[in-house]
Amino acid sequence: MLKIAWSEIYNHPLPAGHRFPMDKYDLLPQQLLHEGTASQANFFKPRKLTEEEILTTHNKEYWQKLKTCTLSKKEERRSGFPLSDLIVEREITINAGTIQAAEFALDHGIAMNIAGGTHHAYTDRAEGFCFLNDIAIAANYLLNQKKARQILVVDLDVHQGNGTAEIFQNDDKVFTFSMHGAKNYPMHKEKSDLDIELEDGTNDKTYISLLERHLNDLIDKVKPDFIFFQSGVDVLGTDKLGRLGLTISGCKQRDKIVLEMARNNNIPLVASMGGGYSEQIRDIVEAHANTYRLAQDLYF
Repeated sequence: MLKIAWSEIYNHPLPAGHRFPMDKYDLLPQQLLHEGTASQANFFKPRKLTEEEILTTHNKEYWQKLKTCTLSKKEERRSGFPLSDLIVEREITINAGTIQAAEFALDHGIAMNIAGGTHHAYTDRAEGFCFLNDIAIAANYLLNQKKARQILVVDLDVHQGNGTAEIFQNDDKVFTFSMHGAKNYPMHKEKSDLDIELEDGTNDKTYISLLERHLNDLIDKVKPDFIFFQSGVDVLGTDKLGRLGLTISGCKQRDKIVLEMARNNNIPLVASMGGGYSEQIRDIVEAHANTYRLAQDLYF
């Protein structure tokens, strides 16, 4: 059974006019239930992340400031979110959801998190709507528990996974692969193990060709026994922050390539949703829903 992490706190309200589309975290599960892709049995409510789990990845001083809501104004502005106790609770719920999804993936081949993909969070700071890095925390959890030995991060959000790259820059047990817009945020890119930088307006054909070639090579080279997939849909041509040119069909093909490659090679996979900022919320929900439809069709 496909297991999906979701909690009401994912849809925590932000101040009026905030550009981050929190509604998708409520609308996506509704859509999956409405169309029959998922039932209530597919969803699980995550526990809370423990401090020990956080400190495998994040700096103790940074976590202390985060949990006491004492980030400086500059640090808070860099995060993109107004910090509050509820935002911290949201973060530790989302992050625990990715750990629990990883456990389910070990049993069922795949699992999903309606939120997550918080790849801009560094060891010691927040950036780009990300306070804690769920992919990094879950990867360290698997390694520390000896449930994985070699992890591949496939980050296909339009923005480079700069925080993930920084966290694992000296760790050869986690290979970071980021395929992103060359001229998009962040302006200063970190060095992933493999970065593929895309020109503005990159279309479906070019994108898919690059992805297939590089992902095939990585499966052979890295030989991962677990994959974390950051499946942001801000690659769409309709995205306000994306600058690429993918269609919804092209984005679905992208996801199919990743999921099929994991399934065909018997590599457990967790997908975290990442970004999506299209003008029409229906475009965001449809593109995200395709990832879940594919998971059900390919695995169950």
